[in-house]
Amino acid sequence: MAEESTGVVQREIAAPVKAGSTRSRRRMILPIIGLAVLLAGGGAVYWRVAHPPAVATTVAVYGTIDIRQVSLSFNDSDRIAQLLVQEGDRVQRGQLLATLDRTRLKANADKAAADGEAAQKTLTRLLDGSRPEEIAEARAALAAAVATEANARINFARYSKLSPTGAETRQNRDNAEQAMKVAIANRQAAEQALALAVEGPRWEDIAVARAQLASAQAAQAYADQQLKDAELHAPADGFIEDRILEPGDMVTPQTPVFTLDLTEPVYARAYLPERQLGAVRPGMRAVIETDAYPGEKFPAWVGFIATTAEFTPKTVETTEIRTELVYRMHVYACNPDGRLRLGAPVSVEIPLADNPPVARGEKPCG
Repeated sequence: MAEESTGVVQREIAAPVKAGSTRSRRRMILPIIGLAVLLAGGGAVYWRVAHPPAVATTVAVYGTIDIRQVSLSFNDSDRIAQLLVQEGDRVQRGQLLATLDRTRLKANADKAAADGEAAQKTLTRLLDGSRPEEIAEARAALAAAVATEANARINFARYSKLSPTGAETRQNRDNAEQAMKVAIANRQAAEQALALAVEGPRWEDIAVARAQLASAQAAQAYADQQLKDAELHAPADGFIEDRILEPGDMVTPQTPVFTLDLTEPVYARAYLPERQLGAVRPGMRAVIETDAYPGEKFPAWVGFIATTAEFTPKTVETTEIRTELVYRMHVYACNPDGRLRLGAPVSVEIPLADNPPVARGEKPCG
């Protein structure tokens, strides 16, 4: 019994001693952990200071080459006489591409030209006034009328004296009086005719002739324009993409004959992430790369940035496959040889340092 009591006493004394040692170890570990955390934080701060994050020097965007197309059609209705180009042909501004049957249009233009010439001659005749021969003829007619009147007056005076004496009848006297009145009227008419010949045409007649000439000239210009519209010319440099109709087809101004791909402008339709919007401005120089010509950089410049944000289209190829707000942009390219083709995927790099915007209308094609 004495031994058991001694063991219990020893265990009771040892228990407090063990608990005290555990608390001592905890008090020693906590400062060590705190020191380790402090050292780790300081190391991280030192690393950030010694190795700052790299500052972006370029903005990279991705997109596809786009061009502008024109649907070419005649400005008149008739049958196609000839087509002078094929798909893929390169054409220059003003080049003749096709013609219509001009038989009807040529006849209409000739008639309008004749009408215009007739109206011009009429106006010229009125502006020139009476010819000297016409004035001389009017003077001669007046002289004849004066002489006739003088003779009628003499006859009337004679018959007036003889009629009361019975030497002439009353009827002959009356006939002589009427002949005198007719002669006076003819003389007055001849005087007015001479005055008109000397005065020339009325200003109202000249005004009417001017209006008729203007109308004829307008009709002639319209007919000439219709004749010109029978030819289809290239409005700009480019390539024939599609030849839609053939000779003999009937066309109207609403019927396209060719599709023309313009050589300028050529641009990359790309999308600028919202976080990079403040770094890129219209006019900044850029370079375009395409898989078709590896290692070659095409000079370019930023021409347009949309004012409205949109979600990333599925067709955009980016290094980060995620949906974010972007702004559509056009990066215009120098493409003298036509190597950048419609729909080709491209990469666009826009330097941020020392890249002032180019002046409007300037093309940095070097």
